[in-house]
Amino acid sequence: MFNIRVYGILINEHRQVLVSDELIRGAYITKFPGGGLEPGEGTRDCLKREFMEEMGLNVEVEDHLYTTDFYQRSAFHPDHQIISIYYYARALEPIRVPLRTVPFDFDEEQLAVYAEKKETETFRFVDWEDFSPESLTLPIDKIVAGLLKENLR
Repeated sequence: MFNIRVYGILINEHRQVLVSDELIRGAYITKFPGGGLEPGEGTRDCLKREFMEEMGLNVEVEDHLYTTDFYQRSAFHPDHQIISIYYYARALEPIRVPLRTVPFDFDEEQLAVYAEKKETETFRFVDWEDFSPESLTLPIDKIVAGLLKENLR
């Protein structure tokens, strides 16, 4: 079974990269914002929906950056193959969700969500000079981070 994921690369005017710090079933994961494609949904619409659901943020989905071109098994569903699609994204309005400066700095409300749903997330920007493949957890994200660093010097 295929699990199609769509992620956005949002770089602000200060040359900082937006990442999502997530706690999912006990695992701490830093990744690009985005999520799963739903039936009947296009990839660009998926990314717009994910930014709206996760951050209440309207974005413009810009150029395609990368699509997984190798086999990647899902960490959470071993019988699923992950296909990840990455686009550049641009915020069409100011970001209103709290942005953290420290990884996995969840507030009480986010921890309450985790207690109920076994997942929660928070967001932060990483300075370009500090951003690298090691900034992220997921194998495909690490490849994309390397491409970003190579292409946007």
